[in-house]
Amino acid sequence: MRLQHVTKIVIAACCCLSLTACGNNDNSSGDQTSVIPAAADEQTGGSSIWDLLQPDRTDQTVAVNRYLWAASLDILDFLPVDFVDPFTGVIATGYGTPPDGGRAYRATIHISDPALEARALRVSLQTRSGPISPETSRAVEDAILARARQMRIADNRF
Repeated sequence: MRLQHVTKIVIAACCCLSLTACGNNDNSSGDQTSVIPAAADEQTGGSSIWDLLQPDRTDQTVAVNRYLWAASLDILDFLPVDFVDPFTGVIATGYGTPPDGGRAYRATIHISDPALEARALRVSLQTRSGPISPETSRAVEDAILARARQMRIADNRF
């Protein structure tokens, strides 16, 4: 009877030691917090067994400004939409020709912030022969921002 009791204690101690060995607590700065981006954490599979008990970070989304989103689709309505992800704020289009133009463009729009500001919007334009000038891309960003402000002002009237 005593041998069974000691065996159970030894097995429990071995389990505790093996779980403790799974963690990575080798921080030379003494800081016990680890900052791992969600994407990097998904690739490595987590840093320890304790990560299984943490809330799932893959459900986190980026809030996007609805006026920037609608204005982007409105300004670039001549481009066929290939991919839309409102949770990460990405709109990717195929090649399309503007109504008064002869050159085909495609765009990738990234809205990274819920604020109606220029820093929240990134537009990347490309032709079949390569990327376009930064001035043209900036002009499209300005047009999207101006349209988004018009939409917001129109919403506040009602």
